[in-house]
Amino acid sequence: MISIYLVSIVILAYLFGSIPTAVWFGQAFYGVDVREYGSGNAGATNTFRVLGKKAGSIVMFVDIFKGWTATNLPYLLDTTVVGDYRSPHFVNFQLALGVIAVLGHLFPLFAGFRGGKGVATLFGMVLAIHWPAALCCVSVFILCLLITHYVSLSSISAGFTFPISLALIFKTTVPSIMLYAIAICALILITHQKNIERLLKGHESKIYLFKKRRSD
Repeated sequence: MISIYLVSIVILAYLFGSIPTAVWFGQAFYGVDVREYGSGNAGATNTFRVLGKKAGSIVMFVDIFKGWTATNLPYLLDTTVVGDYRSPHFVNFQLALGVIAVLGHLFPLFAGFRGGKGVATLFGMVLAIHWPAALCCVSVFILCLLITHYVSLSSISAGFTFPISLALIFKTTVPSIMLYAIAICALILITHQKNIERLLKGHESKIYLFKKRRSD
């Protein structure tokens, strides 16, 4: 039976995801709408590119927190509604709310439905569902970024690390989590199509974490 509490928690998950961190932060502190510059996306990567490391880091952490918070919303509901905290039903409900938050980030109500690519929010969701696998993803992301300086390639690599680590390292037996992990790979590939094209052509922008970009 669908209750008002259940509907409210679903709406809340979408509203959390809809917080346009990059847009609001850029406009409030820099007078800039990041969607009008760089790649045109309202996400952490484009914020790094347009506004710098400090702004990008803040946006990234807030977007991660959005996904983590939305995915943990089932803890606010009675176990008679969502099941025991360790039950597959509870995990499935977490996954559903996390996906809704990611959709909110992709199509934010508060920013004209023009959002980012959802990688940071997806990571917050992964962190809430399976933090050891999330750490594997972070490790791959950082390593790839340090070697290639491509955020897009690092995001794609981290996305594929999630299902691989779940299957080979952690031996996950919950079907819904594995399906979700595979879906993450598909979503990241879909949202990064233009980046993949630029990578193949050698036109993708680089981000240097610990040193200034060299001029050619």
